[in-house]
Amino acid sequence: MNPASLDSGRRTAGCLFYALGMLAGGVLLLVTFLVPAAFGDNPAMELGGMFTGALLAMPALFLYVWIPWIVDRFDPEPLWTLAGALGWGAIAACGFSAVINSTVGSIGASIGGAEVGNFLSACVSAPIFEELFKGLGVAGIAWFLKREFDGVVDGIIYAAFVALGFAGVENIIYYGRAAMADMASTKEASALMGTFFMRGLMTPWIHPLFTAMTGIGFGIARETTKGWLKFMAPVGGYLFAAFLHSVWNTAATVSGMLVLVMLPLWLLFVTAFFVMVVVLVRRKGRIIGEHLKDEVLTGHMTPAELGLVTSAFSWWKATFSWGGAPARRFVEAAARLGLSKWHSRRAAQGHSQTISGAFVAPLRKELKQRRDEMSRALGKPLPQPEPWRPTPGQPRPPWL
Repeated sequence: MNPASLDSGRRTAGCLFYALGMLAGGVLLLVTFLVPAAFGDNPAMELGGMFTGALLAMPALFLYVWIPWIVDRFDPEPLWTLAGALGWGAIAACGFSAVINSTVGSIGASIGGAEVGNFLSACVSAPIFEELFKGLGVAGIAWFLKREFDGVVDGIIYAAFVALGFAGVENIIYYGRAAMADMASTKEASALMGTFFMRGLMTPWIHPLFTAMTGIGFGIARETTKGWLKFMAPVGGYLFAAFLHSVWNTAATVSGMLVLVMLPLWLLFVTAFFVMVVVLVRRKGRIIGEHLKDEVLTGHMTPAELGLVTSAFSWWKATFSWGGAPARRFVEAAARLGLSKWHSRRAAQGHSQTISGAFVAPLRKELKQRRDEMSRALGKPLPQPEPWRPTPGQPRPPWL
């Protein structure tokens, strides 16, 4: 059987669940926000406020989404999966969360008043359900698109994209409400600028930081060979994400000043998190390199090609020195090969099964095809790989 068809059933099921989730989430968003705004007492002001919110939120979102993609240099995720993750956060996760949060807030308000309803919605419901529905996006990729989900780094990247999509739509709503408050107010202070400063400039990575905990959990589950950890890591990651979310929302609900006091601590936490991501990305590069060394030994890659694939600047080198698009595809195929071999080895150690081993031979064949394409793009023949054999007195090569 063709290896590409081995997981086609799972991918087809994933596409179906994704489409249903996006459809339902989109309808819920329309019913919750757009329809009331269009048919409310002042539709021009409400729709104008949402339009203003979108003008502020969208450019920042498109700027921020490049950061996690750029960070993962050794094996960047396919753009179509990243776009799917972004869309899930923006539409499905936002739609379901908005309805549940509003319902919990309304029930709380009917029982204990507006303050109780606001507290339950922001500090209890939002952390639980927003992280749940964002986490479902990560879970869907980890389960239905397992070939595109290799470990902790991928969990963080996909979680960041889901959360950035969620935060983008949430910011439109918050900015829109602030813009309407400014329209209805005679005060000189701008609620919109204050909201944009806090949400768009000071804390744009709050949602990605929360959901990344769930992504780390699914990444650990992907890497481990322990059955109990495959279950407990995602659960633990989700619970920690909800806890962090609740702490932040509770501080903001109790007192705006408390958030300002906490802000330096959160910024330090975000900085430490980014440092951890860089360390994990470098670890991923070492994993790829370690599992490609025997490709040089057996004559499927040259040492120079190994150096290209394992370079943190491989995209730039491939683009400007190795022939452009064919070289980038060569790097992608080689990284996939290294990771497929890594998954196969871990599966063998854990006495479990994986389809990753079925992709090794096709990926080796693809490397040869991409090498030929690079030669044509460069207009000259490239050195062909040969099995490496040590000779007496020869120094140990740096790549071994």
